[in-house]
Amino acid sequence: MPKALTSDDYSRRLQRVVAHLTLHLDDNVDLTTLAEIACFSPYHFHRIYRACMGETIRETVSRLRLARAANDLARSTQPVTEVARRAGYGSLAAFNHAFSGAFGKSPTAFRSARACRPEEHFPGEGIRLMPITIQEREPMRLAAIEHRGPHADVGRTFQKLMAWAGPRGLLGDAARGVTLYPGDQECESSDARAIVGVTVRQECLGDDVASIYVVPGGRHAVLVHQGPYAQLPHSYDELFAWLPMSGEAPADTPLFEVNLNDPRTTPPEGLLTEICLPLQLQA
Repeated sequence: MPKALTSDDYSRRLQRVVAHLTLHLDDNVDLTTLAEIACFSPYHFHRIYRACMGETIRETVSRLRLARAANDLARSTQPVTEVARRAGYGSLAAFNHAFSGAFGKSPTAFRSARACRPEEHFPGEGIRLMPITIQEREPMRLAAIEHRGPHADVGRTFQKLMAWAGPRGLLGDAARGVTLYPGDQECESSDARAIVGVTVRQECLGDDVASIYVVPGGRHAVLVHQGPYAQLPHSYDELFAWLPMSGEAPADTPLFEVNLNDPRTTPPEGLLTEICLPLQLQA
């Protein structure tokens, strides 16, 4: 009698699929090949993937390609036609339609908005566009995977984590994605490090893929960013511009982001992300 598959077996198989997809975003999706990579029957593979990951293969690939396109637009001077071609669109009109649907504005408008630093103030005015609050936060227990490489690529590690967490039933409404940034490495450095996790209950244990990581509680300066993840650097600038005038000092622990809604089902302009800066205790 065949051995019954466990959630670990499903996770490892889906991790192989996610790894393949992230390395072959420019290739055509072949479900038969992906089923072979996962060692699942091609008759059932797509349903298994959708049930565990919360989206179809095609939706995953489309979302990852558009996210990469947003980074290309924000961080390079590539012509929009080249960005569209790399994202897998045969016509600029089709790319404009898909990108606008995902990000709420055309690729050209997105690039212009990303370049103009909308958080800057007029001379002599002290208006802060995003409120910063000081909160006493509880510790968070994460199942986490370490990411190495540019922070713009952290989504790939999140996909690997989702492939691990999905079959274990850890992606319910109460779960939150959390990313910690230890050290002060440049975010584009190949040596940059991040801890990518999802909040879990006490009974969840780590394994050879995901480790348990506890984010300490305490006083934090918290800024809620609304909008695409590609625009988070503006909010970081806002937070650290506030710090010297706040009377606060940062603690010697990593800052982190908490995703308050699901990027798989939320339009980019509606994404909410808490940026949390640990603070020293006041005397």
